[in-house]
Amino acid sequence: MADSAKESELTILESRIQRNEEFQRRLEHWRNTLKDLRSQEAELRLGGGVKALKRQKDKGKMSARERVVELCDADSEFLELGLWAAHGLYKEYGGAPAAGVVTGIGKIHDRDVVVVSNDASVKAGAWFPMTCKKVLRAQEIALENRLPIVYLVDSAGVFLPLQDEIFPDKEHFGRAFFNNARLSAEGVFQMAAIMGPCVAGGAYLPIMSDESHIVEGEGSIFLAGPHLVKAAIGEEIGNDELGGAMVQCDISGVVDHRHPDDASCLVKIRSQFEQLAQGKTAPFARREERDPLYPPEEIYGIVPDDHSRPYDTHELLARLVDASEFDEYKATYGKTLVCGTAWIKGWPVGILANQRSIVARKTGTDSQDRELQIGGVLYSDSADKGARFVELCNQKGIPLVFLQDVTGFMVGSRAEQGGIIKSGAKMVNAVANSVVPKITLFIGNSFGAGNYAMCGKAYAPRFLYAWPSAAIAVMGGEQASKTLLAIQLKGRGENVWEEEKNELLAKIQARYAEATDPRYAAARLWVDAIIDPLETRQILARSLACAAQNPHLEEFKTGVLQT
Repeated sequence: MADSAKESELTILESRIQRNEEFQRRLEHWRNTLKDLRSQEAELRLGGGVKALKRQKDKGKMSARERVVELCDADSEFLELGLWAAHGLYKEYGGAPAAGVVTGIGKIHDRDVVVVSNDASVKAGAWFPMTCKKVLRAQEIALENRLPIVYLVDSAGVFLPLQDEIFPDKEHFGRAFFNNARLSAEGVFQMAAIMGPCVAGGAYLPIMSDESHIVEGEGSIFLAGPHLVKAAIGEEIGNDELGGAMVQCDISGVVDHRHPDDASCLVKIRSQFEQLAQGKTAPFARREERDPLYPPEEIYGIVPDDHSRPYDTHELLARLVDASEFDEYKATYGKTLVCGTAWIKGWPVGILANQRSIVARKTGTDSQDRELQIGGVLYSDSADKGARFVELCNQKGIPLVFLQDVTGFMVGSRAEQGGIIKSGAKMVNAVANSVVPKITLFIGNSFGAGNYAMCGKAYAPRFLYAWPSAAIAVMGGEQASKTLLAIQLKGRGENVWEEEKNELLAKIQARYAEATDPRYAAARLWVDAIIDPLETRQILARSLACAAQNPHLEEFKTGVLQT
């Protein structure tokens, strides 16, 4: 025990933050930001609004979110994903809050389950392009992590004014049924409940699930609704007679179970999940979780509201990892990228985090032989280190967590002569081919190729989250705005007033700021959720637990690495 304690002491991160006026100002900034964010999220959770929800209740139906609550274990935490999907989009059609569907990970008899619940208060649950993208993402999470999935179907089908953006392409509506088939073939259990209309191609989703339920009176399923039937063959018939519970259970046998109401349907689903066999899990190490040595609330005082300001990434890690213990890898080399292993609520992780402080790199044996490196920038030494560390974690079977606050790779003649492209390619290769679960958190900047090397959306992390301080773009706002201004003014020579230049620049900067806002990214599902920094440990741990449900890790191979 004494030896173990001594070993632990060697890796404890020591905090040196000063709780000064600047610290307090940052605290207040974060509290105000999160207050505004929670208010917006509460509005999103109303879906189509109070009146639309009341109309649904008057029919004797639960809302999409009430169904989720009833389905999941009492007092368990539902990890909602994609809440901001479609935010600010489809304004000409009245908007589509949360893309008209609730998705996330809930607990049923203490096991993690992906839940997809159509929100009929939003355009009768019709599928917008982002609805499709959101459902496909939920299925992807289920497949990658081998999590069972429950579909609570209540949808009028494709939103016809946008059918060309939903129907024909590879990642459109039909892909959901393709995924149905693949999930079933891979042994990932799918349960569906028809709790409202289920029309046309959408009828395949519940019926291609492994088991299906339908609610009498409200649930109906058919390839063509009454209006189309009349137009096609002249037959006049109602929803229930065409494809209601009695027809599809007692006559056609399309659906497996029928229920008098939403509540009884959800009770039955829960009972069936209790019988579901537990699958194998990944052989990740586990130990008893320990709280960090420092209050997580102090994160608010550490991260600046100005993205150009430095901070010490070690201070964040000290408040995120168990017992504030961090076994840093190559601590004195490639210091703009902090790499090391730790535990998060008992789960082992390899962490790659951009260092935002200015650091000194040794260039020789003399104490004066050093050069300064800019925080948030990936240099050749830090990229080489990152690639090696990713390889090492794959060799050890340790999941990876990427904490992004990166402005990109170093530029300039010296960096090019030093082979920065070669080093960057090496890191990108290692991240792309990594087979252990990857989870990405956008803390601050995520610019250019730095987004790729630090496992952005294109590099298949199992989960992606963002703090409200995140900014995702091809380059920083100031550089981008000046570049765009120069392009717009090209060819106009000197015939531009300084006042006009400033006005154009202000408009460009405003547009760019909007596009780099994390809500913009979340609206397009570039991230799964915008989270409170204080929830980071819990959400990362929940994600790691989900990732552990898939026991299959492929062989790690990189192909040709740049050397």
